[in-house]
Amino acid sequence: MPIVNRVADLQPDIQAWRRDIHENPELLYDVHRTAAFVADRLREFGCDEVATGLGVTGVVGVIKGRKPAGKGDVKVIGLRADMDALPIEEETDLPYASKTPGKMHACGHDGHTAMLLGAARYLAETRNFAGDAVVIFQPAEEGGAGAAAMIKDGLMDRFAIDQVYGMHNGPGIPIGSFAIRQGPIMAATDSIDIRIEGLGGHAARPHKCIDSVLVGAQLINALQSIVARTIDPLESAVISMCEFHAGNARNVIPQTAELRGTVRTLTADVRELIEKRVREVVAGVAQMTGARIDLVYERGYPVVINHASQTDFAIQVAKEIAGDGNVHEMPPLMGAEDFAYMLEARPGAFIFCGNGDSAGLHHPAYNFNDDAIVYGTSYWIKLVENTLAA
Repeated sequence: MPIVNRVADLQPDIQAWRRDIHENPELLYDVHRTAAFVADRLREFGCDEVATGLGVTGVVGVIKGRKPAGKGDVKVIGLRADMDALPIEEETDLPYASKTPGKMHACGHDGHTAMLLGAARYLAETRNFAGDAVVIFQPAEEGGAGAAAMIKDGLMDRFAIDQVYGMHNGPGIPIGSFAIRQGPIMAATDSIDIRIEGLGGHAARPHKCIDSVLVGAQLINALQSIVARTIDPLESAVISMCEFHAGNARNVIPQTAELRGTVRTLTADVRELIEKRVREVVAGVAQMTGARIDLVYERGYPVVINHASQTDFAIQVAKEIAGDGNVHEMPPLMGAEDFAYMLEARPGAFIFCGNGDSAGLHHPAYNFNDDAIVYGTSYWIKLVENTLAA
C-alpha cells in the first residue's frame, strides 16, 4: 500500500504548520510557543487527553481507538517527535525563514513535529485501531536530554506506554525511502573538558616555564592514539578535540590552556575503555610535563539501540508505505540522539525518513523537505494501525 490517501489531502495543512514552526524557532526547553501551538492543535483534533509540562515543556496527546485494547502484549504505542531548534544563523533566503536572529530549525524538528501532528489529526478522525496511541512532543533534544526529563516526569508509566518509536529525517536518503537497522544505530556521546595549569613566562625563556600550549598539543596527540591503538579496528569510536584556547600575546607563554572535545562510541565496553584511557593519558601527560591538568569527563546520551522485534515490524510498515526496494539497512551513525533514553525505558525502534538532496543537518542552508511529509506521516499512521489492529 502506498501513502495514506487522506494524508495527501492533509499535506497542505501539515506543510503550513511546519513552515509556521520553522519561522519561529525556539531552543532547548524554551519552546513555549511551539508547545502551545502543538497543544492547541491536539485539542482541536479531539484528542482524548492533552497533557502539557512534562519535561518542562513537553506535550503529550492520547488518542483512543474505536475498540479497547485486545489481549495482545501491546495496548499502548508511543510516537515521539522533537520540537527544539539550534543556535545557528539561517542562510536559506526562504520566504518562511527564521524570524529570530541566531536561531533556526537546522535539524528538521519542525518537520518532525508537523508530521506527528498530521498523524494525530488522522488518527483522531479515524480511530481505526484498538488501544491507545500516545503522541509525544519533546523539548531539548539538542543537548538538553529532554527525553530523559519527560521520562523522569512519568511519561512511560503515566500513559502506560508499551512500545515507543522515533523518526528523523535523513539528508541524502531519497524522498520516499527509509533507512533503519537493528541494534546500535546512533552513538553515545560523552564530553571532555580539560584545564591545563602550567607556568607562564617570557617566550624567549621557555626553559623557565611549563608551556601550557605544548602540554595541550601533547595531550591532543596522545588522546588521538587511543582510538588508533587501543580500540579494536573492528569497533567504532571517535575522539574529536574541537576547542583549544590559550594565550593572547605572541611573546608570552600562557599560564593556562583549555581543551574541549567529544567522544562517540557504539558499545558500553568501548565507552568504558575510552573513558579509562582518557583519564590515564591525562594523568600521564601531567606527570611527564609537570603541569597540573584538571579533567572533567561527563557522560552524555547513551547509544540508540533498536530492539530486534520492533525494528523488524518498523521495516514491514515502512515497506508498506515506500515499497520493498525503498527501505534500506543503514550503517550506524556516530551522531547522537536522546531518543536513546526512551529505548532504554521501552522496546521500540528509530527510523530515518528520506529528506532528499538537501544540505546536511546542522548546516545554515538546511531545510526540511516538505515532499517527505506524506511518507513520514503515513508511516506513523500505519505503525499505529498495524500494531494495534482492531
